[in-house]
Amino acid sequence: MASHAIRFRPLLSTARPTPPRVAARRGHAPAFLVVRCSSAGAPSAAQALKVRIVLLDAALLAFFLAGLVFHASRGINSIPTKPVEGQKTGTSGLRKKVKVFQEENYLANWIQALFNSLPPEDYVGGTLVLGGDGRYFNKEAAQIIIKIAAGNGVGKILVGRNGLLSTPAVSAVIRKREANGGFIMSASHNPGGPDNDWGIKFNYSSGQPAPETITDQIYGNTLSISEIKMADIPDIDLSSLGAVNYGDFTVEVIDPVLDYLELMENVFDFQLIKDLLSRPDFRFIFDAMHAVTGAYAEPIFVEKLGADPDCILNGVPLEDFGNGHPDPNLTYAKELVFTMFGTRAPDFGAASDGTSTLLMEVFCVKSIITDRRGGSGDGDRNMILGKRFFVTPSDSVAIIAANAQAAIPYFQSSTKGLARSMPTSGALDRVAEKLNVPFFEVPTGWKFFGNLMDAGKLSICGEESFGTGSDHIREKDGIWAVLAWLSILAHRNKGKQVGERLVSVEDIAREHWATYGRNFFSRYDYEECESDSANKMMEHLRDVIANSKPGHKYGNYTLQFADDFSYTDPVDGSTVSKQGLRFVFTDGSRIIFRLSGTGSAGATVRVYIEQFESDASKHGLDAQTALKPLIGLEGVNFTHRFIDNNLDYIDCIDNLAGEMRNNTNAMIEGFEWLKAGYYGLDYPPPPLSFE
Repeated sequence: MASHAIRFRPLLSTARPTPPRVAARRGHAPAFLVVRCSSAGAPSAAQALKVRIVLLDAALLAFFLAGLVFHASRGINSIPTKPVEGQKTGTSGLRKKVKVFQEENYLANWIQALFNSLPPEDYVGGTLVLGGDGRYFNKEAAQIIIKIAAGNGVGKILVGRNGLLSTPAVSAVIRKREANGGFIMSASHNPGGPDNDWGIKFNYSSGQPAPETITDQIYGNTLSISEIKMADIPDIDLSSLGAVNYGDFTVEVIDPVLDYLELMENVFDFQLIKDLLSRPDFRFIFDAMHAVTGAYAEPIFVEKLGADPDCILNGVPLEDFGNGHPDPNLTYAKELVFTMFGTRAPDFGAASDGTSTLLMEVFCVKSIITDRRGGSGDGDRNMILGKRFFVTPSDSVAIIAANAQAAIPYFQSSTKGLARSMPTSGALDRVAEKLNVPFFEVPTGWKFFGNLMDAGKLSICGEESFGTGSDHIREKDGIWAVLAWLSILAHRNKGKQVGERLVSVEDIAREHWATYGRNFFSRYDYEECESDSANKMMEHLRDVIANSKPGHKYGNYTLQFADDFSYTDPVDGSTVSKQGLRFVFTDGSRIIFRLSGTGSAGATVRVYIEQFESDASKHGLDAQTALKPLIGLEGVNFTHRFIDNNLDYIDCIDNLAGEMRNNTNAMIEGFEWLKAGYYGLDYPPPPLSFE
């Protein structure tokens, strides 16, 4: 009698209990269920139907039992809650004052709303990464996030020791370990401490920030949330490496450096850099500013690359960043800046974890213009200094791109494409043109680079706000930028004997300008603006743009076009609008107005001024001197004065048609709060005003 086998895939994995429906969606198939039918022929339709019914009943029972095991092993509590105000999620997640996050269920609501926004298959039974910049409240927040993750069915959490993982490292760990995503606890360039800021954002399985479709859903779910699912498990000891299990849920505390270090060794020629750092005639200094890259600086620069241990400044991560701001500018990074501009300056200096987003293009300490905001604590930004020489972020990414194929092994085969954010100067555009590679101009926000990278269209990119990176991860990366510059210096000085003059940072920058021209660039920030007034100002400028005609003359400048920047993603066709108001002139000069949503309170008005100069004899000018004609352009009328070459304040933002004066009362009411930059002074400047 012939025996025929009917094979059925089981709906549940045999590895561990999996929540109902999820296993079916995943199609687990570790074995086959075989039903033998004793028959001279194939099983009849009736027999097959009976088998299917029996198996269906068994599968449903298995689903039910697995669900019981799943919840029983974790002790899930359903905690009633109600919506709270102020959880609108922006480009970089949610940022508020620490005291706001400490309010009852404020953080828990947002985390649960995030899980409610994701398809279950994106996290149930999966792995998530968790880490942050070490700022105040991270340790408490980590415990809350872990328990809610367990309550929602996450299988495993990988958390950095002591809750530390730089933003680039989170992206690297997600990608290397094929995690489903990750939480980053950081308020980036906002200050830390109990009276300052805290933030949270979510990155997807590619390692890039969640798209707007998800952040919008998160916000929508915060408006209707009614319960929080939280596992009844004890707090996790985050100080010890290793894994702990609670039923089918695992928390593994990992070394925050190892995965990231391994990636850097694959990108760069560490021996080449080590040879440079071992030279007796080359001195290097790195300021971690008591933020998260302090955990990476010694293992990478000292232990792996052989730098002098004394080269690391402020290398211990602290919750309040040493009672200061991790912002490498004249006010907060005096130790680094004064050393680099001193009489015995090292050859190369760099900082990460705080980068002044108002540091201007200048060459001497007295001309460094600073603000008094906090800096980035999460390791994703960088500042590059040569001996008495500052490299602007816009120039830095252009110089890296121009030298990458020669100096960095990761890029030796090809450069797929280059990209910058819209407000960033056009220095990178000219490199892309000379290399004959695709170029992309995207809105501000690193997530816009991610799609291009995933599609194989982009290698190197950057933003004027001290963010530089490549497709090795899906975040900007401060230490990567420092290693890129060390690689360029090492390549340019390879084979030089001790005593020979070394090629310096300034040499490389000036050679770049001689080849491509120089883009003079400055940015002015007006922070904690009343949002309604700021929006009214932007709407008025949109009216001005609507009436702006190409060819109109403003002094020596001719308008090429004026628009409200919009972007269509070449990969998925998605579009975003209202990304910044641009006045672009025929010589490449630009004036840009943009509202930023990365602060913890109010709105920030950013004004960008850029002028291209091809004349090499003018490349050594101070940026403010070079930009004076554009800043003082009739019809723009920035009222300003200089103190020891420091631009003290700008007390009038006008528009190209000079029309705003007629609408100041209606549109700018409330602008007296504007903090128009404390440019190196010990007193606040007058508020922004209109004459």
